[in-house]
Amino acid sequence: MFILAAVPALAADEAAVPKKYVDARDLRIINRAFDDTERFYARLPHDLRDSIAKGRELWERQQCSAGIGIRFATDSRSIGIRYELFWDTHMIHMADTGLKGTDLYILEGDSVWRHVNTNRPYVKKDSEGKKTKVVESTYVERLDGDMHEYMIYLPLYDGVQDNVLVVVDSTATITPGNPKIIDRGKRVVAYGTSILQGGCASRTGMAATNIIGRELNCEVMNLGFSGEGKMDSYMAHALARIPDVDVFLLDPVPNCTEMMCDTLTYGFVKILRDARPDVPIVMLEGPLYPYSRYDSMFKNYLPAKNKAFRRNYERLKAENPNNLYYVTSENLDGVEDDGTVDGIHLTDLGFRHYADKMIPVLRPLLYPDGEMRSNTAIMHGEK
Repeated sequence: MFILAAVPALAADEAAVPKKYVDARDLRIINRAFDDTERFYARLPHDLRDSIAKGRELWERQQCSAGIGIRFATDSRSIGIRYELFWDTHMIHMADTGLKGTDLYILEGDSVWRHVNTNRPYVKKDSEGKKTKVVESTYVERLDGDMHEYMIYLPLYDGVQDNVLVVVDSTATITPGNPKIIDRGKRVVAYGTSILQGGCASRTGMAATNIIGRELNCEVMNLGFSGEGKMDSYMAHALARIPDVDVFLLDPVPNCTEMMCDTLTYGFVKILRDARPDVPIVMLEGPLYPYSRYDSMFKNYLPAKNKAFRRNYERLKAENPNNLYYVTSENLDGVEDDGTVDGIHLTDLGFRHYADKMIPVLRPLLYPDGEMRSNTAIMHGEK
């Protein structure tokens, strides 16, 4: 038998406070790579649709809002969210809270982003008792009433319609927040597979791209597509046109065969280098899944894919040594062997290890002069 902890009843004045619904687009949307998407919270430009071959699922995968977030500041004592899911999907190996829930974070005075709460994505019913795809939840109800900086991360493996609303007290002030916190002037574009997209984080803030963004005070555009990070040339051309990019992070090996790693890597990276020669490119090997130590086929096959990927890196590096970096898969998902859900996709622990591996690589590329300031300094206007 499950025993639920007792929750104190709200005081009458707290329970009675009316709410207002603020369109998230009137605040600040972060980690969005393209402006010309069919739906606001989709991730690829609408003109790419015709380039995708019949039978491919890339267009469906880009409907997921992975990595996209909402930045704002408010003095509201309660904060909630209302949104409509694109599918209301479910997967057997990923928690609904990560798949189609949302996370609220607060910036504490010590300049650290802290997780406040996660909404459980129960869908509402209409007046006839039929399920809709609308989710409305309150994260927290008894805040101190001071002005704080916040961030909400949207679903990783479902999409949301354009009517995402942040819910606060009707008398509260709410603004887009300090623009230097999660600085749009520092932007990483991350391209890859289901692992990069966020499978299978227990909640949205634990996807590696979101961890990296919080800890490096930068935007990270999540262009991870489950099963579809296959180094298509049209994707390279699309990435190349994203404005104001500081670093490209390429993590496609898990979705590619050895032949694809051998034949597609050079052309994909070359498109980016030719279009954006001054932007550093980081090439990340594919992980060696735990079972590959025991399965004789994968024991040879996964390293062979990485070797093909690296051969192309070395060819590109020989042609032009500038702004090209390579990261091996060693300890990519953690040394404890507990970094995956299903032998492939990552747990929160695995994502923590992924971020810890990549942050030391990305930090000097984003801040070549070592000028990264703490969020506390930003808040106080220090230079």
